Amino acid sequence: MSDHSDETATMIAAGDLQEFAPRGREHCRRHPSALTLQLRRLQPASELCSSDGAAGLVGSLREVTIHERQRESWQLRKGASDVGEEVDYDEELYVASNVVIWSKGSKNQASTVYKAFTVDSPVLQALWCDFTIPQEKSDKADVSGSGEIIEKCICILQNSCINVHSIEGKDYIAALPFQVANVWPTKYGLLFERSSSSHEVPPSPPREPLPTMFSMLHPLDEITPLVCKSGGVFGSARVQYVADYTMRIVFLNTEPSIVMTYDTVQSLHTVWALRRVKPEEQNMVLKFSEQLGTPQHMATSSSLTAHLRSFSKGDSPVGSPFQNYSSIHSQSRSVSSPSMQSRSPSISNMAALSRSHSPALGVHSFSGVQRFNFSSSAQSPRRHSITHSPNSTSSDSFLAPETEPIVPELCIDHLWTETVTNMREKNSQASKVFITTDLCGQKFLCFLVESQLQLRCVKFQESNDKSQLIFGSVTNIQAKDAAPVEGIDTLLVLDGSGNLVLYSGVVRVGKVFIPGLPAPSLTMSNQMPRPSTPLDSVSTPSKPLNKHLGPLEEGVLLSPVPELRDSAKLHDSTYVDDCTFQQLGTFIHALRDPVHNRVTLELSNNTMVRIAIPEIATSELVKRCLQGVKAILPKEIAVQMLVKWYNAYNAPGGPSYHSEWNLFVTCLMNMMGYNTERLSWTRNVSKHLDFEGSLSPVIAPKKARPSETGSDEDWEYLLSSDYHKNFESHPVAKALRLDPLEALASKDDFSQILSLDSSTLLFTHIPAIFFVLHLIYEELKLNSLMGEGIRSLVVLLIQLARDLKLDAYIDYYYRDYPALVKTSRQTCVIDQVQTGFMHHPAFFSAEPPSIFQWLSSCLKGEGVQPYPYLPGICERSKLVVVSVALYILGDESAVSNEASHYLYKITSGQRKQQMEQDDNSCCFRHSTSVSSLAEKLVIWMTDVGFTLRDLESLPFGVALPIRDAIYYCREQPASDWPEAVCLLIGRQDLSKQACKGNLQKGKSSVGPVLSSDIPSGTESEEDEDGMNDMNEEVMSLIWSEDLRVQEVRRLLQSARPVRVNVVQMPEASDHEYIEEKENRLLQLCQRTMALPVGRGMFTLFSYHPIPTEQLPIPKLNLTGRAPPRNTTVDLNSGNIDVPPNMACWASFHNGVAAGLKIAPASQIDSAWIVYNKPKIAELANEYAGFLMALGLNGHLTKLATLNIHDYLTKGHEMTSIGLLLGVSAAKLGTMDMAITRLLSIHIPALLPPTSTELDVPHNVQVAAVIGIGLVYQGTAHRHTAEVLLAEIGRPPGPEMEYCTDRESYSLASGLALGMVCLGHGSNLIGMSDLNVPEQLYQYMVGGHRRFQAGMHREKHKSPSYQIKEGDTINVDVTCPGATLALAMIYLKTNNRSIADWLQAPDTMYLLDFVKPEFLLLRTLARCLILWDDILPNSKWVNSNVPQIIRENSISLQATELPSSEDLSLETLAQAHVYIIAGACLSLGFRFAGSENLAAFKCLYKYATDFLKCLSAPTASITGHYNLETCLSVLLLALAMVMAGSGNLKVLQLCRFMHKKTGGEMNYGFHLAHHMALGLLFLGGGRYSLSTSNSSIAALLCALYPHFPVHSTDNRYHLQALRHLYVLAAEPRLLTPVDVDSNTPCYALIEVTYKGTQWYAEATEELMAPTLLPELHLLKQIRVKGPRYWELLIDLSKGTNHLKSILSKGGVLYVKLRAGQLSYKEDPMGWRSLLAQTVTHRNSEARAFKPEAISAFTSDPALFSFADYFCKPTVNMGQKQEILDLFSSILYECVTQENPEMLPTYIAIDQAVRRLERKEMSETFELWQIKLVLEFFSSRSHQERMSGNPNRGLFMNSEFLPVMKCTIDNTLDQWLQAGGDVCLHSYLSGQPTEESQLSMLACFLIYHSVPTPGQLAAGGLEGSTNFSELLLKFKQLNVPVRALLRLAPLLLRNPQAMVL
Repeated sequence: MSDHSDETATMIAAGDLQEFAPRGREHCRRHPSALTLQLRRLQPASELCSSDGAAGLVGSLREVTIHERQRESWQLRKGASDVGEEVDYDEELYVASNVVIWSKGSKNQASTVYKAFTVDSPVLQALWCDFTIPQEKSDKADVSGSGEIIEKCICILQNSCINVHSIEGKDYIAALPFQVANVWPTKYGLLFERSSSSHEVPPSPPREPLPTMFSMLHPLDEITPLVCKSGGVFGSARVQYVADYTMRIVFLNTEPSIVMTYDTVQSLHTVWALRRVKPEEQNMVLKFSEQLGTPQHMATSSSLTAHLRSFSKGDSPVGSPFQNYSSIHSQSRSVSSPSMQSRSPSISNMAALSRSHSPALGVHSFSGVQRFNFSSSAQSPRRHSITHSPNSTSSDSFLAPETEPIVPELCIDHLWTETVTNMREKNSQASKVFITTDLCGQKFLCFLVESQLQLRCVKFQESNDKSQLIFGSVTNIQAKDAAPVEGIDTLLVLDGSGNLVLYSGVVRVGKVFIPGLPAPSLTMSNQMPRPSTPLDSVSTPSKPLNKHLGPLEEGVLLSPVPELRDSAKLHDSTYVDDCTFQQLGTFIHALRDPVHNRVTLELSNNTMVRIAIPEIATSELVKRCLQGVKAILPKEIAVQMLVKWYNAYNAPGGPSYHSEWNLFVTCLMNMMGYNTERLSWTRNVSKHLDFEGSLSPVIAPKKARPSETGSDEDWEYLLSSDYHKNFESHPVAKALRLDPLEALASKDDFSQILSLDSSTLLFTHIPAIFFVLHLIYEELKLNSLMGEGIRSLVVLLIQLARDLKLDAYIDYYYRDYPALVKTSRQTCVIDQVQTGFMHHPAFFSAEPPSIFQWLSSCLKGEGVQPYPYLPGICERSKLVVVSVALYILGDESAVSNEASHYLYKITSGQRKQQMEQDDNSCCFRHSTSVSSLAEKLVIWMTDVGFTLRDLESLPFGVALPIRDAIYYCREQPASDWPEAVCLLIGRQDLSKQACKGNLQKGKSSVGPVLSSDIPSGTESEEDEDGMNDMNEEVMSLIWSEDLRVQEVRRLLQSARPVRVNVVQMPEASDHEYIEEKENRLLQLCQRTMALPVGRGMFTLFSYHPIPTEQLPIPKLNLTGRAPPRNTTVDLNSGNIDVPPNMACWASFHNGVAAGLKIAPASQIDSAWIVYNKPKIAELANEYAGFLMALGLNGHLTKLATLNIHDYLTKGHEMTSIGLLLGVSAAKLGTMDMAITRLLSIHIPALLPPTSTELDVPHNVQVAAVIGIGLVYQGTAHRHTAEVLLAEIGRPPGPEMEYCTDRESYSLASGLALGMVCLGHGSNLIGMSDLNVPEQLYQYMVGGHRRFQAGMHREKHKSPSYQIKEGDTINVDVTCPGATLALAMIYLKTNNRSIADWLQAPDTMYLLDFVKPEFLLLRTLARCLILWDDILPNSKWVNSNVPQIIRENSISLQATELPSSEDLSLETLAQAHVYIIAGACLSLGFRFAGSENLAAFKCLYKYATDFLKCLSAPTASITGHYNLETCLSVLLLALAMVMAGSGNLKVLQLCRFMHKKTGGEMNYGFHLAHHMALGLLFLGGGRYSLSTSNSSIAALLCALYPHFPVHSTDNRYHLQALRHLYVLAAEPRLLTPVDVDSNTPCYALIEVTYKGTQWYAEATEELMAPTLLPELHLLKQIRVKGPRYWELLIDLSKGTNHLKSILSKGGVLYVKLRAGQLSYKEDPMGWRSLLAQTVTHRNSEARAFKPEAISAFTSDPALFSFADYFCKPTVNMGQKQEILDLFSSILYECVTQENPEMLPTYIAIDQAVRRLERKEMSETFELWQIKLVLEFFSSRSHQERMSGNPNRGLFMNSEFLPVMKCTIDNTLDQWLQAGGDVCLHSYLSGQPTEESQLSMLACFLIYHSVPTPGQLAAGGLEGSTNFSELLLKFKQLNVPVRALLRLAPLLLRNPQAMVL
């Protein structure tokens, strides 16, 4: 910074000049609201204008636009993308009157409007703000990650409220209780400043001032005051509200979270830290403000009123700020008078209602608005109640009984205040504040004080423990305006004379030159003097200038002249410079909107231009070097170095024509003290551009263009250029046999010795810089894409190494780049004296650190030193070192901690680290199994962000260990690895699974992955049967052999007319015939009406509705068509009697079936549910069903409570039933209070005894009782259980109530009681006094009614007038409910004593007392209790039948009747069939959804027996009805066992029953048969039944074995309950999907069962897609080879992973192995046998045809490789051999499943060929081959192979040994052909001839020959025999094979080889 004139001369050229206008302005003009707004505002104006309305309108319009222009404002920020990738565009928020426009624009201004908001009143401010929702408050609990969700929002401040719109589309309006002066977005939410008005002067009675700053953490939270914590006198910090109205916020930053305020009285700026309040501070504040109250605060009423009057004179439209705002703690709510104008906080129903309003402390709080906002009217009659005392108990005790404190949420901590100066002006408030970082990462807080034209910069940094910020001193920079340039860590300052200057922190970088600023009369520069003309001629420049400025409007462009004329500096040297730029200086008026590296300049003629400040470097190499040098130098020097470089790089005149790297080298060497002019290889770099010359930027561009004709020196320049040298040594040049061209040796090259200038900036740091550049060189070696960069860098390193006389380094570079080292020979002398000044850092090592050498030592198992690395720059080196340490050395601690002992960090000014590492620390440890090491490595690599692309750019030798680990992991992956890991190991199937698994719900609304878009049927009638959304693709895989799905569809459709086939008898008249047809149709309709229940099961959860369309509900068609003429038969013709309301339940079921199609994952909201409400009253029943279905699939919880009440008040019976059941099912087992209240209204027994008798329809009561059971399921809730127990035996009332359909109510109570105490057995806590089991037993067998306890005894005093029951229990009513309640309470408890109660009676006498039907329930209940005793065989079934029945009953097959007098045959026969049916039903429950073969066979046998029985002559004794019931029960049991499997035999039975329509077949039986059919195909084969307690309870309700007689029969069981089966259905279909083609496919799956008491652990193979068994039975699931990659899902760790897969459609991604075909294309596996035989390489690879590759892989890259490199063409000649090699390589890679090794093979082959041709110009690839060979011979790898001999990379291949031999032979031949001479002269330190250099280097590297220096140190000279050499070489780690080749040279006499 020494020379200031030099400083002013450096200029920086800015790029990208563009006109700037805010995007929103243009959009605003076109915005539809613009015109209407203007007109609305203009009406008064146009009325005033009497003469001509139109003209007036135009005039006022013009006014408005001017007016508008002043009101507009905008702000810009860097574009943020959703995904988080880097985006480069600006986002703009534009405000004009009441429109806010948010637009996004890219660099080239192709911008789009993203959102536009229009609000009611003018917008005061608009801003972006992110609110954080703590996890427990949010409703999206399934999002993984940290405990918070960030809601990105836009906030729009209006006068009385603030609107908040989130990106997700929620919007909130929060009312503001006071007038807001300013809003600031913070890290936590919004911060408000209350506007302090003029009459906020403290009134005569002193009182606590009102807070001035408030925070709002979420739009639904309260607005709470801010507290501030400032240090007290004795360190006791006091905490209080921020109530100082002299304090204004001038700046607020989120990261770090700080606030800057300005005190208007003291004129000081203060910085505070903003954070959340701690609980103890909250308590302190609340207590502190309580203590303030003293009696003197009690003002008299009159003065108070006066005070309020003065308050209410506010002139604001909404009422003056904080009128009548009494102290925060004492207000009464009663004061808010009716004229309150502010709105209460309203929320759209889109907003999440679930956020609780209470702040963290759980204080009961009410809405904040009522606390602050009192009306503006001071005429309130209760005016005196507003006291201003915080603690005036005397008045408050009665006036404000409900006040509570408001708990603050944010706190500010004092950090720093600027120092007080004497001459501090009043209005020195900062107009602009920002935080900037300088080039070395130091942070500054800068604030611009415009009144003093100063920019004050305060340096600050984090304390070491990161807990607080420490502020430094203030630096002042003269400035009119300033803006940060974040992109390149600088700031732009507009200085007093109007120049733009760039600063980095407080260091000046240089002026910014803006080329081509569009401004009027820029021709001024013509009058400007050239630097050559004498300055005196410009003494009066005013005339020529003004001549040009004349025509312009005055005041638009201020002439620079007056300033000049007055200034005394007219003849100063800076004058020219000022003049040249003054033309702009007058223009630039302010800076604004800095984003990244762009900033807008406001010019004084009201236009704006946007410029971009150029980057610091663009080439990767220069960036790396700069980073490294910056990291190592002291900060001040680093900044100066960067400043110099920045000036050189961005000099005006456009980008110069030489490369950035050359420029960097020149610049760096100049700073080190080199004279680059004289140094031959850098001279040509700087020849054509004079860097240090102080050119005027105007002239620079002209000079930079040399003459057009060219000259000789151009040619010389080319010849001596770097590029030429690189090219000469390039393999292509060799291949083309180009003759080398030598440049003429320059005359003065060696004529004089060059020395360094030691006074320069970086001279003392040369060794440090050299070492850092060397480390960067090593780092770049690990990126195969940086080859060019390495070559450039090595030239610089060689020069520095020579000059520093570091022989080891020179030798090292020579070995790496033999061809480059010979080219540069010139050295510069550094005086010994000066060398003393050089700073040799502690980390500098004499031996060059080499990453390849380090890896090689690791692989050989030698001890290694820690490898030096630069944090943040050499990240690859770190990664490679650590991964090798982990995988090869087996040291797991390598990845665990940051400070690994394999690395040591290098920082500037560091202490010398402990380098004494014990060498033996690095041997292979057998700590863990190999697989886990590979696993650890892969998981760690993905954690640090390593991807496949990074792996591809690693050199192949270094990448090999990593690839090896990946190969192991690919074979045996775990199913729960994150997506990134699966991508890295190349298992797309797993990564897709992982990524699909973590999708947000939002994405899944599109539909399941596999849904086929094409509707199945083309005919229109197909479309509306309600079954066309099924997933055909999967179903056709499950049932591929036949058309059973179409058959089921045909059986279950109810939308088309049925066929009525009646033959007209000759004697029947036409009228009779018509009646006959209609009667027949009536019979068929019984069946049609029963179909929807089954259809609901079949289509369960198969459809994702579109939120904009109604759900299609297929119509229930009850008409018929009679052949032959196809005439319509209708029941409404009046010819026959049709029962009234016949179809009302059928359409309810139809609605349920339609609603159950909706999958639980669909996106549905309250509005959509209401939108589906039908317009026609006839469809109300369907809608009722639809509501129930929505409850069953969990969507009804989204329906607003308002709508629920709305539906219930309509009093429509069906709607009430559907809603109550639906809501309860959705809240299963939650004990939800709101729902309990809802249900209790409909159950008289749950209402208080004094309540009004409500007339609730009986069926609704039944539904409500079951609802209570569902909501309290499994909770054993005492009160509920007590009431339900009593309700089972509820007696009929005195009037008509409770007299009809009592059975269904009693049953419902029993079922509900069973659900509440589900499976609790004897552990019913706290219910022992209720005697539940005894009471139930009494209900079951009868006896005297007990005295009615409880509060309802009044109701039951008088007996019923209708039914004479006496005082005994009516068992016919109570038995079913009680029996099932017992079964559910003792479910699976194996409680023998209770089970014995339920034993069937075994004497004739007792049998006569029990209804045969009840025997079915008793047997069922007994078996469910003795769950573990159920066995799937007929012996067990028959064991349930009592002996008397077994001996005397008719066997099911008998044909004639046995004769017996004293036994009632009928009773016995009926008892027999019902008991067997009960036992079979329990078998169905026990094996529900298991597809158990034994159970199926047993049940199937009984079903066929019953069928035969029906047609046997003995059927009449048992009764047709009873047999049909039992058959239906058996069919249901069969369907439960085979649920979802679509078993053919059961389907045939169902179809047979479907066809029976006459006689005894009533509605109920049809219902049962079609439910069985539905269960069989549950959810289209995707769902099955569960046997959990809850499922069994649901199935008991749904399959209750008493079926309705006709379609309106609800006497014994409410029909709506039939749909509760949904609660037992669970998705269990696993569908493999081929990850490449994304289609479902077959795959073999092996399922392992856990061992149980019935069977040992077992495995079975299934062909998926298949239904899995219940998950709790399984141990693991494996996708088996050989066709697909194996995949293991381990369920012992928990079933959640598999459950989530199944619930998302059961999609399991699988990936075909190479050479395999899918099972569909090749069912038997014969076609891929060809591939199989060749894979094992019995025939040689030449037999492999490239065309056959398609069988192995789908990778297009491999196809192309086969095409271009493996196909023979005409006249191949010697290339045939290469083709064969490529073919075999390709073949091996593909069959071994590691195609990613192909490049490695080819690279090795090419390198060896190059070596044979002696064309190795760099030894890089030889190193890699060496590493590969060492990896395969390393101990760790040998041990791995011994465990698993036939897998692995390069395994069954002769490739590597062949390559190794070739290299050995080539080098040995070279040695014999004169290489030994060369080698000898190298070892003895003499120069070698140039032609041999590259082969020598190869030899040295390949055989790890030590350097001559090391040999000399080893004292090898005197050795006489080989054994001595061996000993001495032991320390140098030279392999024996190398020694054998060196021995003859070292011993000088080959005979000594003989030991």
